[in-house]
Amino acid sequence: MNLLEKIEQEMKTALKSGDSVRSETLKMIKSDISYEKGKTGKEITDELVLEIVGRSAKRRRESIKEFQKGGRQDLVDIETKQLAVVEEFLPKQMTEEEIDAHITNKLAALGTITQKEIGRVMGEIMKELKGKADGSAVKAILSKKIGGN
Repeated sequence: MNLLEKIEQEMKTALKSGDSVRSETLKMIKSDISYEKGKTGKEITDELVLEIVGRSAKRRRESIKEFQKGGRQDLVDIETKQLAVVEEFLPKQMTEEEIDAHITNKLAALGTITQKEIGRVMGEIMKELKGKADGSAVKAILSKKIGGN
């Protein structure tokens, strides 16, 4: 069973059980997948579904931060529940320590890196960690390390 089929199956199960948060979240993901297919005409592969699910998780994390700033705990709670559903379909996320270790190894292999090269290095690291690490966490750790060089 591929990832899209798993999402569809989980959506049907959630609808039958009356789990509205889960079913609505999975419907949104399925809608994003359909939109992507219509927009790009790309074949729906597990890699594309993971990319779409990753974007969905990122949007929810950003929404949670904004709702917290605005003091809207009711919306934070909803987004948090939806994020938990979305994250079920993503690979296990790396911890900050794992990201730090990966960046340390990458920088050791590359040698001295200047501030001007941070974009190129960030691109290489994100290709390696695609779907496994949050880009903002990678950027923060990388900037700290290069700034310290």
